[in-house]
Amino acid sequence: MAKVIINEELCKGCGLCVRACPKKIMELSKTKLNSKGYHPAEVTDMSKCIACASCARTCPDSVIEIYK
Repeated sequence: MAKVIINEELCKGCGLCVRACPKKIMELSKTKLNSKGYHPAEVTDMSKCIACASCARTCPDSVIEIYK
């Protein structure tokens, strides 16, 4: 199973990863805020992740890591 690690503290909540995910399992958190006041991205269902790394490639700040 794939593992997605998001550095929530550096995430700006731009949503590019949300739009890039072909499985639509990324979203901006509705409950968390980082120290800069942004809602970081999170994976809603890790079991559906296919480790395509589309989210990581589109992240302008390289805060997403994918492990297979």
